[in-house]
Amino acid sequence: MTVLYGESAGIAVIALNRPDALNALDLPTLQRLEEMLDMAAASSAADAVVLTGTGSKAFSAGADIKYLSQASPLEVREFARLAVRITHRIENLGKIVVAALNGHALGGGLELAEACMIRIAASHAKLGHPEVRIGAVAGFGGTTRLARLVGKGRAAEMLLRGRIIDAEEALRIGLVQQVASPDALMDAARAILVEILDQSPDAVRLTWEALHRGMNMTLEESAGLGADYFGLVAATENFRIGTEAFVKKVAPDYTRKRVE
Repeated sequence: MTVLYGESAGIAVIALNRPDALNALDLPTLQRLEEMLDMAAASSAADAVVLTGTGSKAFSAGADIKYLSQASPLEVREFARLAVRITHRIENLGKIVVAALNGHALGGGLELAEACMIRIAASHAKLGHPEVRIGAVAGFGGTTRLARLVGKGRAAEMLLRGRIIDAEEALRIGLVQQVASPDALMDAARAILVEILDQSPDAVRLTWEALHRGMNMTLEESAGLGADYFGLVAATENFRIGTEAFVKKVAPDYTRKRVE
């Protein structure tokens, strides 16, 4: 299988599984990844997802260049459109998605990670968009998301030079939120998810939606959306549980049922 799927303790793990090809993304791999994301979305046992890769060298080296070199322009466009659909699916899965970058995340591989809520990189990982070096464009959403994560100037410099950075620089510029040793990477990802999953699932979901949707709005519209979601979450049982626990100075015991 080019993509593996498993669940444990409320967390689904989706792993790109072409280690001999540095987990490069060919058409069957993307199709399989889309299926696994749908499986995670439909699972009542999984409240969060870790997206990672197998092996120690690469999360994903990006699009399979051998496939691209033989494909027609129309086939390349449909390939990219499938990848864009997958990145949108990651962002709108309705569950927390953390990218655990077990190795290099380049090109299309980095674009998958950029669609996740949070990114953690192994200390030896390299990240970048080298597409211009082969006469290509970051066509899976990188020209859009990278600038929103690190700013237009840094994104332009990385994209136009095809520059690859190490994990510590990625942390410094905000492309990743944490760097961990390779052996501790999955534990670090799970620790973040456990902390998030301890919160009200309603508040977590609506906070992410307000953040994600608000990026495409004016400041006034985004703030208004946040106020609307504040009112919506106030109608939930978990809001009552959380506010009463605060008043009583006890830990809240949230119900796991989420607002739909």
